[in-house]
Amino acid sequence: MTETNQDPLLTELVYFSIKDVGRAIDMKILESPALYARFSGKKLGSLLPLRKDTPTSLSLPQPVWFAFEEVEAEGLGTVFPSAKVYNDGAVTILLRGTGRFTLDALGPLSRSSLIRSQGYTYSFAEYADRLFGRLLDAIGDAIVDGIERSNIQQEHYLAYCFLEYPELPPLFVQQNRARLASLLIGEYDADSLHESQIQASLARPFSYRPDDLAIFDMDHCVIFDSHRDYEDILLIIEHANYRLLELRALDRLLDQRLDEAERDLTVYGIQKNKKGKGRIKLRGKAPQKKFARIQALRFEALFILENLENSSKIIGDYFLGQIYSRLCEIFNTDGWSRSVERRLDVLSSVYEMVKTDSAERRTLVLEIVFIVVCIVLPLIQIWQALMLK
Repeated sequence: MTETNQDPLLTELVYFSIKDVGRAIDMKILESPALYARFSGKKLGSLLPLRKDTPTSLSLPQPVWFAFEEVEAEGLGTVFPSAKVYNDGAVTILLRGTGRFTLDALGPLSRSSLIRSQGYTYSFAEYADRLFGRLLDAIGDAIVDGIERSNIQQEHYLAYCFLEYPELPPLFVQQNRARLASLLIGEYDADSLHESQIQASLARPFSYRPDDLAIFDMDHCVIFDSHRDYEDILLIIEHANYRLLELRALDRLLDQRLDEAERDLTVYGIQKNKKGKGRIKLRGKAPQKKFARIQALRFEALFILENLENSSKIIGDYFLGQIYSRLCEIFNTDGWSRSVERRLDVLSSVYEMVKTDSAERRTLVLEIVFIVVCIVLPLIQIWQALMLK
């Protein structure tokens, strides 16, 4: 079917930038009135209530909100920036703006310099990084075991929320398949996509009412809802990205610990004893000390995995739960979880072997001392007594 609809449509763009800044954040420090005064001077309300067939028992992480000053953006009018800070070290920068755009014009917006602030222009990602820098400077004292800015992990996601559409969403999607697929994938040229890619991108749409629809991909999604009743979906999108970020950050930390373990075994661990005809011996106490640190890291990682898994279990098979499961499938969070668990097992095995070998050596030394004290010394004393006679 030929795609001909190029009328400007009222669309809200919602941009998420989620970053991991440290092991934890002291939420009590964030409640300081002076801290809120450094931004907009107000604290936003609590999380919006979830609707769409979701139980009230659902429990998601509760952040502290900060509001930044509003800015202007080309085509979007006023953009409303805000930030969410979570107690386990994650920070979300949120940018929202509404304007009228054709489908072809929407694609380049995510990378265009639209936002004007203090004489400069920024793209969504650039302005989110600027706000993140301001926030990090303000909340630095509250961060526990902070990460260097150059090593901070991050996730980005952009939601195109259509508030107007000329026909019901399924028909509109069918008539504009290539353009919507290019939005989801992030390609400028809709004609460059193969039919298989279009089918894969538009697979698994979700609808709660006849006049709404949502389709998700790795970095983008499209939401059709003329009632603007999609705040709960945006919350689930953020939570899924938040889960992916935590798993990626944990996997990267464990990867660094594996490299460190390899160096330990080279410097302190298994080395050839030149005087022992190829015998192997262990040197130093550093591996044993680090084993305790690895065990602490293992417990922390297991708690993080358990908390992340609990959220998805609570959601269950409700409408938002299906969306959350779809996003986790796209992000391959199960694969990341398996990778984290495998790395934890390898690290524990490495240092457990070092600890076991060290214990065996100590046991051998004690046995030798026992033989000397209980057998050799009495024999020497008997020999000395016989010699005196």
